Amino acid sequence: MVHASRDVLVHCDALTVFDFLADGANNRLWREGLRSVVLRGGAPGKVGAVYQQSYYPGQSSIIPGTYRITNSRSGAELEFSVLYGPVGARGGFYLSTEGDSTRVRYALDFTPRGLRRFYWRDSHRLLEQEVFQVERLKAVLDTPSQQVA
Repeated sequence: MVHASRDVLVHCDALTVFDFLADGANNRLWREGLRSVVLRGGAPGKVGAVYQQSYYPGQSSIIPGTYRITNSRSGAELEFSVLYGPVGARGGFYLSTEGDSTRVRYALDFTPRGLRRFYWRDSHRLLEQEVFQVERLKAVLDTPSQQVA
């Protein structure tokens, strides 16, 4: 199994951070290269919600992806599973309160199968790049005009 995670401290309460993350439409505000996010099924931000994304990495054509929210505990935890995309990962956001701030851990796991198990280093690099984007989440949520009310 390939694993990557990264933590940041965001200067907002846990419910604000959770609500922002649970709404997949907000992904475009903090995930680099993401061009569109559309709710394809379920209730927004709830278990079973399916989001379709279009990702443009810059050097190639648009890459489609789809994920489903698999677990949701308001203000504490939001987990998802990639249904379709370049890396079929499972992951989540894990929130904990620290004073008037929230620690956000973004974690991804991927089990390479078939020929991909020979390229686990490439998979690890992709996961590391993805979880590093949580730094951008911090920048967005620490900017007062971007905070969700």
